[in-house]
Amino acid sequence: MGPVQANQRFVATTVLSVLVVLTSWLGVAAPRDAAALSVAAVIVVIGVSLLTASGFRRDHPVATRAVLSLVTVDVLVAASSFWSATVNSNLAIGAAMSIVLLGLSFLTGSSGQISIGNGAFMGVGAFTVAIWANHHTSTPIAVVLLLAVVAGGLVGLLLGLPATRLRGPYLAGMTLAFAVAFGAILNLFGSWTGGDSGLQLPYAVNAPPWVVHFYSSATSSLTVNSVWLADVAIVTTGVALFFMANLFASRTGRAMRLVRDNDVAAELVGISLPRARVVAFVVSAAYAALGGGLWTIINNAVTPSTYGFALSITILSLVVIGGIGTIPGAIIGGVIYAFSANVISWITAHTGLNPQGNVASQLNGIIFGVLLVVTILFAPMGIAGIVRRWFARRSR
Repeated sequence: MGPVQANQRFVATTVLSVLVVLTSWLGVAAPRDAAALSVAAVIVVIGVSLLTASGFRRDHPVATRAVLSLVTVDVLVAASSFWSATVNSNLAIGAAMSIVLLGLSFLTGSSGQISIGNGAFMGVGAFTVAIWANHHTSTPIAVVLLLAVVAGGLVGLLLGLPATRLRGPYLAGMTLAFAVAFGAILNLFGSWTGGDSGLQLPYAVNAPPWVVHFYSSATSSLTVNSVWLADVAIVTTGVALFFMANLFASRTGRAMRLVRDNDVAAELVGISLPRARVVAFVVSAAYAALGGGLWTIINNAVTPSTYGFALSITILSLVVIGGIGTIPGAIIGGVIYAFSANVISWITAHTGLNPQGNVASQLNGIIFGVLLVVTILFAPMGIAGIVRRWFARRSR
């Protein structure tokens, strides 16, 4: 981009930013709502201007991913202020699940390792958050989530070290054993984990005072109860997406894909197979633990039965349905999971099924099972693969 074009783009961006700010203040009555909407709109305008600039995406790939993540988070946070509490709750759960799917997508899609234990890794993060909250009530949410990431990474390291000698079904069997034994492990430390009844957070997760002050304005249409946890989940997912996108595009990500495609060739070019597999396991477990920790904060409680073998199978199914080895596939899988409960409620309401009956209680597994079979038969690369092929066909 030449100097003249850069100046023209700068002027156009500035003018458009001023216009959206004026529109926000003229169209919204409450001053705080107008200020929040103005900031969100300006971020979008500047972000889109950068992303559409000639050569920016080619010359600055890391900055491109940062801007794209920021714009996406900005749009969703702004939109969450206008959605109902139910939609925001679903959005928060879907965001947490997307983080888990990102980790498994990296493990299976990039390094070629199969794990059926990510539900248990979620449980590690969930119980880390709950146990810490019961002993330290004033720790910031960001610190608690980092503790969950560290705990998940350590457990992933313990399982990843023996996994370097296992391949295919043997590796899947080891992670399956961990998923099945996770409940028994929690019971062994019942004084910490609460046993079968689990743990309740000793206090409700509250927003910082400055956020409460902003949302509690008498003229504001925003409510802290309906948007706070959704915003936390959105921002956390945005940060996780940014790091995962850079990891996919990094030298480590390329090494993982070579290990997946041809481990002999990977060894010949100097890649350590054990190290690559352990790194993939640690990253996957850390992301799963982060998602599990978010779940605990959203639900304000944790129980061992939630993180059983069935959840691990659901996670693996969602990765395949969304698109294994892709970031959009993880997001699609999270959205599907977030609103699956609404679909089940609609089906039971319109078919006359007893909500407490056996069929209704198994509808979740039935729906995911049917989607998985259809995806394997007609779209092996998942929904993200279908969209990608459609865009490629359109571009040609």
